[in-house]
Amino acid sequence: MKTVLVGMLLTVLAVAGCASSRAESQPLAGYDFSGLDRIAIVEVTGRGIYGDALKNDISNVFTLELMKKGYRLIERREVKALLKEQEFQASDLTTDVGAARAGQILNVPAVMLIDIPKYKGEKIEMSAKLIDVEDATILWIGTGSGSTGKTLSTLVGAGLGAAAGAVIAGGDSSDRVVGGVIGGVVGGVAGNVLSPEQKEQMQKVAAKVIKNLPSRLAPQVSQKK
Repeated sequence: MKTVLVGMLLTVLAVAGCASSRAESQPLAGYDFSGLDRIAIVEVTGRGIYGDALKNDISNVFTLELMKKGYRLIERREVKALLKEQEFQASDLTTDVGAARAGQILNVPAVMLIDIPKYKGEKIEMSAKLIDVEDATILWIGTGSGSTGKTLSTLVGAGLGAAAGAVIAGGDSSDRVVGGVIGGVVGGVAGNVLSPEQKEQMQKVAAKVIKNLPSRLAPQVSQKK
């Protein structure tokens, strides 16, 4: 029985390691992105995206990729504090015009909005757009999707919890069943969170979304010998 259970869990883990992602983006033709010395991610929205902790995680993922492109960013916590100080309505951040007004308060030339329209089971979809604060023009927009392994990680957590519960319970077969059920519930709850695997896959999708955003870094000029 133990051999079968271990084999089943190893199979699930192997499948959970398989993930895919895709992305596409489009910058505004002719725009000089080198003039964007600082930008601010003003809002992260999406179905099932609640709480500052999760929004901060997503914002940090994009911040890292944007910094690789040479952009400087205002930390999301500072953005929230400054807008709250100015009594700016959070609901206004969901529109391009409202986000642009927030950027004027933050004294940045452009702001970014991130949306996660789908984050369910294994699948995640995300989009991001960079908005000029002067006239709310969309300077760049990118979209992407990928597999996070959320459902499979939950199953793994439940399976491991059930196995642990059955072993801890000991006793006769009925005790083992009860212990397995309790362990499965606890393991399932533990697995139903943003796992390191999910964060890793989110970073991969975000990197592909940001990939075609024009860089502010000066191109390397090869030196002739």
